[in-house]
Amino acid sequence: MTRPALDGIAAAQVPHSSKDTKVEFNVAEMSLQPSPPRPTDFQRSYSFSGQKDRPKSERRPTMVGDVEEKMIRPGQIRINLKGAYIVDDEGSGTPSASSEEGSAMEVETKDIRLPNHLGGVSHIAVDIGGSLAKLVYFSHEPHEELGGRLSFLKFETDRIDDCIDYMRTLQEQHQAVTGKKDDLCVMATGGGAFKFYDKIRQALDVEVQREDEMECLIIGLDFFITEIPNEVFTHSDDDPMQFVEPKADIYPYLLVNIGSGVSMVKVSGPRQYERVGGTSLGGGTLWGLLSLLTGARNFGEMLALAENGDNTAVDMLVGDIYGMNYGKIGLKSTHIASSFGKVYKMKREAEREAEDNGGLANGDEEHNDLLDGVLHRRESRSFKPEDVSRSLLYAVSNNIGQIAYLHAEKHNLERIYFGGSFIGGYAQTMNTLSYAIDFWSKGTKQAYFLRHEGYLGSVGAFLKRQPKNWGRRNSLEQMRPLYRSHSKD
Repeated sequence: MTRPALDGIAAAQVPHSSKDTKVEFNVAEMSLQPSPPRPTDFQRSYSFSGQKDRPKSERRPTMVGDVEEKMIRPGQIRINLKGAYIVDDEGSGTPSASSEEGSAMEVETKDIRLPNHLGGVSHIAVDIGGSLAKLVYFSHEPHEELGGRLSFLKFETDRIDDCIDYMRTLQEQHQAVTGKKDDLCVMATGGGAFKFYDKIRQALDVEVQREDEMECLIIGLDFFITEIPNEVFTHSDDDPMQFVEPKADIYPYLLVNIGSGVSMVKVSGPRQYERVGGTSLGGGTLWGLLSLLTGARNFGEMLALAENGDNTAVDMLVGDIYGMNYGKIGLKSTHIASSFGKVYKMKREAEREAEDNGGLANGDEEHNDLLDGVLHRRESRSFKPEDVSRSLLYAVSNNIGQIAYLHAEKHNLERIYFGGSFIGGYAQTMNTLSYAIDFWSKGTKQAYFLRHEGYLGSVGAFLKRQPKNWGRRNSLEQMRPLYRSHSKD
């Protein structure tokens, strides 16, 4: 029997460490419950049935008959996460279409391999934000005994049709192996889950289940923190990627999710969170201004420009003002005193040059043209797109880093997790955020990053899939939702 590429999920399991401790991660209850170790191949279970915990019998590896039986009873297949790992081989990722001219799709090569999962998955998940749509789906390896993998894709939201077309492709693959079309479900979160709800339903003619954005972010982050090896890391110049071993108690922490805007969420426990603040100066600010200032067409081009830029050609540094360090208040000469501070200074110098070359008179077109010419020559000579890109990246990152520190300090939180597509694995962004947290906290707080930082919401939505018939015997009222505190901000 050929197993379906996509076809039915209710739960998941994975070894978390070399220890044999079994932990139940119940999304309905959202609590981590240690229990005595058991000699089983399934060390960890993700249960989404919403039922109260019951004693579980010894489990054996999933067989073909098990899969067929579970497909008849939706919501009972478990994802076996034993031996799960992140694929680092560039050649083993999802086939790429991102090299095509004009493609809005960016293929992530950081798939998560599930070598011991032999079942199928009947849903895909998408987190549609203001700038990007992030898609997560499961597929089997060419040889069924090798298990499967979770794959990750990004699409520009203003080209959402490309994302829907790709989902249609997944739907066709699903139908080809199962003979069914309407049993595929799309789990959607983010603002676009509401904005494009009808569009997705009409295009695919399938169930679209919308999930709360903040809940999905927290579920996704908790999953990555506790379940996937070599996912969470710290960053510094000396050690760009130092992986962090998961701890027994991950709470409380501050989640800083950087998308088009920025949300800062205090997470006190598996069922308790509070949005404590945020800022409108996020990824959308960077992308919008750089598209105006540099002509870059997408975020990838902007990051490439920033990587090769020199912000000191645009920013005013402490050394430009003092000529040295300002050690008394802890400022090095290389610290940024004013983002884009040299732009105004150079413009004033250009105006003085124009005045020296013939004066400047109001309404005098000749002299105004002279000024415009001088300014244009100076700007083209002094401000390269690469330098502007790096300067603006630092400006936005520094602002986010300081606000994150202030919220962490206010709420007495030592651990700060940065998520969202804004980070994109870009070293300078992570370095800026890490430095800001370390500098302002005097080393008492730590910034953490993730290799799948842009997919917290979509993975959370993926994990929230419930069985089709769930709720008939167990009322929705019995499910304990994530508890939301109400911020006074």
